[in-house]
Amino acid sequence: MDRQQQFVLRTLEERDIRFVRLWFTDVLGYLKSMVVAPAELEGAFSEGIGFDGSAIEGFARIFESDMVARPDPSTFQVLPWEADQGKTYSARMFCDITMPDGTPSWADPRHVLRRAMGEAAAMGFTCYVHPEIEFFLFKDLPQDGTPPEPADRGGFFDQASHNVAPHFRRAAIESLESMGISVEFSHHEGAPGQQEIDLRYADALTMADNIMSFRYVVKEVAITQGVWASFMPKPFVEQPGSAMHTHFSLFDGETNAFHDAEDPYQLSKTGKAFLAGLLRHAPEITAVSCQWVNSYKRLVIGDEAPTTASWGQANRSALVRVPNYSPGKASSQRLEFRLPDAACNPYLMFAVVIAAGLRGIREQYELPAPSQDDMWALSDVERRALGYQRLPGSLEEALQVMEGSELVAETLGEHVYDFFLRNKRSEWEAYRRQVTPEELRRYLTL
Repeated sequence: MDRQQQFVLRTLEERDIRFVRLWFTDVLGYLKSMVVAPAELEGAFSEGIGFDGSAIEGFARIFESDMVARPDPSTFQVLPWEADQGKTYSARMFCDITMPDGTPSWADPRHVLRRAMGEAAAMGFTCYVHPEIEFFLFKDLPQDGTPPEPADRGGFFDQASHNVAPHFRRAAIESLESMGISVEFSHHEGAPGQQEIDLRYADALTMADNIMSFRYVVKEVAITQGVWASFMPKPFVEQPGSAMHTHFSLFDGETNAFHDAEDPYQLSKTGKAFLAGLLRHAPEITAVSCQWVNSYKRLVIGDEAPTTASWGQANRSALVRVPNYSPGKASSQRLEFRLPDAACNPYLMFAVVIAAGLRGIREQYELPAPSQDDMWALSDVERRALGYQRLPGSLEEALQVMEGSELVAETLGEHVYDFFLRNKRSEWEAYRRQVTPEELRRYLTL
């Protein structure tokens, strides 16, 4: 038994923790959980916990359903909201999913990301990630399809904006910090009820775990404040959607491989090639970055979201931005990828972004000139004339592009790639058959 496992077992005893939640994520990014008693955990470390993989979305077919969840002791944290009178009742750990013979499950999103990180490591790099996570707070969650009511009427950076849940962000940040998830920044976003909390950078796998924890914590804390949290990409027609702008950087040991002090953008040859890979493969990875039908209601012109594969420095209409908040500070050089929304599967999204960037480095892609144009002010004809590659405008279109992508197929693996495409096509077909209230309003009198 290693030292981390010993630490977990000792902590359970010392803090009288009664339940241990073993977390993992399905292919679509839903958090799954099973609960074990502390007495069972030593056996779980050595042998894992068997479960029926066919019951989990995308994991296994019925005739190959036996799978094993193996707790990762490095992810152990107590759950701060499940405490009373000084006693802590629950803790959690993320699991790696394996087959009964111990080989990694092809369906485990953590394993997909580990493979991509292994490819980066083979090239001498560690990938660090810093997400800006947006979401909405609502007074309730209507079940009849009517629009929800935002929890406040605040706007961008407003201080005194909370009609309801005035201390929500403070409570959420305290819970996150108590779980070892460092928060760098938070503020009210532009739409009523919309919030943003930015997590401090970490390696890609740790950050994917942190994002899954973040979404769970935010929902739990919201309930204690009498409101509901939603990561739906676009809940309101007239308001911007919820993005998850994500900053990526590669480090070679202690050196930021993206930094070059002599370059006008302070971006190294490696950084430029990574960026060129993102731009070239952006349409292929859009379905993974924006995986829901509703995601594409956000990706429209004038809605503060990218619609073309372009890059710039201060240009927030571009797909990728090169921030320059700290000129000359090598460690802060990074790329801000503005495509993902807050409801994607972070393991899969990080994996395809890393793969696209590494492909650019390996094959020495040439970086096009930066864009100074306001993409939201240009027509489709003007953007085509200027050579900007258009991003998919619907889930159907994104799936068609992804289906022809060797890069995405190789990164996700055959099982995840095939399941993702089948599941999302089914989602699109179900959506396509719906008759919406807007259609009735427009066409009922025809």
